[in-house]
Amino acid sequence: QVHLVESGGGLVQPGGSLRLSCAGSGIFFSIYTMAWYRQAPGKQRELVANITGGDRTNYADSVKGRFTTSRERPKNEVYLQMNSLKPDDTAVYYCAATPPLTNVPAFWGQGTQVTVSS
Repeated sequence: QVHLVESGGGLVQPGGSLRLSCAGSGIFFSIYTMAWYRQAPGKQRELVANITGGDRTNYADSVKGRFTTSRERPKNEVYLQMNSLKPDDTAVYYCAATPPLTNVPAFWGQGTQVTVSS
């Protein structure tokens, strides 16, 4: 059975940092595009960042220069380093895995809450 499990969320003050982790099991995601999405209350889920099978990264304009995604293949994990956090970054963050040659995630994590507040 395939699982993605996010961790690292929590409460942080504006300007602070958090590092989210997503651990995969049941399948190796080394050639998958791994993405981070977020959904704030009353808003649609949006793509925050992704890293392709070739390790090319892409970011939403709202997080460019503040967030960095990376992967560690031996651990089957991906990460989202979030710096200079703002209240608008408050959301549930989800990890998703998209198989090669497709553009729709096949697997999703359960999400982790990130709250940015003083």
